[in-house]
Amino acid sequence: MPKLKLKAGSRPPWVGLAAAIWVEISAGNAYNFPLYSSALKSVLGFSQQQVTMLGVANDIGESFGLLPGIACNKFPPWVVLLVGVFACFLGYGVIWLAVSQTINALPYWVLWIALVVAANSNAWFGTAVLVTNMRNFPLSRGTVSGILKGYVGISAAVYTVLYCTLLEQSAPKLLLFLTLGLPVICLVMMYFIRPCTPSEEDSSVHVHFVFTQAASVLLSIYLLTLTVIYDTVSLSDAVSYILLAIVVIFLFSPLGIPVKMTFFPANAETLTPLAGSTEHLAKREGDSTQADPLLSPSSSASNLGSFFESEYVSDVETLLAVGEGAVKKKRRPRRGEDFNLHEAFIKADFWLLWIVYFLGVGSGVTVLNNLAQIGVAFGVDDTTILLSLFSFCNFVGRLGSGALSEHFVRTRTVPRTLWMTCTLIVMVLAFVLFALALSGTLYVSTALLGVCYGFQYSLMVPTTSELFGLRHFGIIYNFMLLGNPVGALLFSGLLAGYVYDAEAAKQGSSTCLGPECFRLTFFFLAGICGLGSILSIFLTIRIRPVYQMLYSSGSFRLPQASDH
Repeated sequence: MPKLKLKAGSRPPWVGLAAAIWVEISAGNAYNFPLYSSALKSVLGFSQQQVTMLGVANDIGESFGLLPGIACNKFPPWVVLLVGVFACFLGYGVIWLAVSQTINALPYWVLWIALVVAANSNAWFGTAVLVTNMRNFPLSRGTVSGILKGYVGISAAVYTVLYCTLLEQSAPKLLLFLTLGLPVICLVMMYFIRPCTPSEEDSSVHVHFVFTQAASVLLSIYLLTLTVIYDTVSLSDAVSYILLAIVVIFLFSPLGIPVKMTFFPANAETLTPLAGSTEHLAKREGDSTQADPLLSPSSSASNLGSFFESEYVSDVETLLAVGEGAVKKKRRPRRGEDFNLHEAFIKADFWLLWIVYFLGVGSGVTVLNNLAQIGVAFGVDDTTILLSLFSFCNFVGRLGSGALSEHFVRTRTVPRTLWMTCTLIVMVLAFVLFALALSGTLYVSTALLGVCYGFQYSLMVPTTSELFGLRHFGIIYNFMLLGNPVGALLFSGLLAGYVYDAEAAKQGSSTCLGPECFRLTFFFLAGICGLGSILSIFLTIRIRPVYQMLYSSGSFRLPQASDH
């Protein structure tokens, strides 16, 4: 495929980031599973283990992104988004037909596959916008990933508010919105999500990111407040729609950045490049016409500079060139340079990061998939508050992890995995609280787990790009994501579902009540997170030199030139 044309200018990356927020909200559609899982159980007559296995299908579809990862290096973002649109329409369409009883007696395996396809739209949506924006803002990876993943985390609260107002707490209406509404949103936004000339890291960029983060924080607080209001106060339809319109305004607020840049353009002469920024690096190399470190002579830079090229020199051509002395033989990349998936596979750090992520996110998603049943078992009448609380705290973790880790990695060169270690330790405490079922601790443990789950999910993204580069980031990142469905299958589908049904059988009912329903599961997950914290400490020690190399100047800088 020919080289993709980059959109020039300072505004397009911010327009793309604003549009990406809407796509990331759409990419959180898998978090709706707790809202319609009860309908699957009651309308279709499934057991809890069958419903749990559908939750596993949801996680498998959401996290299987190897194909989107490959596609991102071969096709423009709109093509990747278009595949997600078709997957969303087809998958949720089949589930809507079953739950609305438009078609009766659909086989269980058909619904399982349909849910995999539906949730897989998340992988196409998320990969397209994440890879594109990480490349558009290569010097602010932690901040960008925190913002985008934060909006995915808060999407559950957005859907919950929508479910309680416009959709009248109707599972069929929710599924119909997922079938038709989300594809329309993504079709509209795909035009604005495009590869751009990488954004300069000047003094105004920090202000723009702070504005975007502040808007997302205000939105999350507003959504949590709305959920509590809807649960305690009966509102008229007019008031509900006005409150919902305010949510839409919050979601559009990041567009204020390119609008401000249009009407109040910054004077280029007054902008002061930060140390290690694009312009700073270019000047240091003595090339005033090339202000992009992605095009510098280093190995990593030359690879990054050809982000959007998908044609590679064949092995035969390379060997002939080596034999003729035209090129030097490639060496294996070092950590911090650009790896392909095969090269990353043989690195111990790759598998350590994958296992730590698998243990942390796999245990967290087990609670998320069973959150409605956990609430019922603990005697909670309305589990939507639990879901909104988890969503809000998940958002706080995702956004906070980006800002916190970015600060310490620039000022102290602290590896981001240190924060993964801390959150895994907190998760041990949260699961113990769940298991003990002490009075008043359900909401506290849910909040703790939501924050830690968000940290784990968001920190993996920039860590992967920093250790293994951005050239093949899409496919390596999506391989990391496989830890989510593998954990869901083992911990949720096999363990939690089996324990729940066994306890329900003892009570002579299909619905289990009491803390015993999940106690064994919670103690097991606490042990899993304890193991993960130990491995995370080991990983942090191993990769500390990489971060000292990349961030010793106080800002991200590329590795030294090499023959790779």
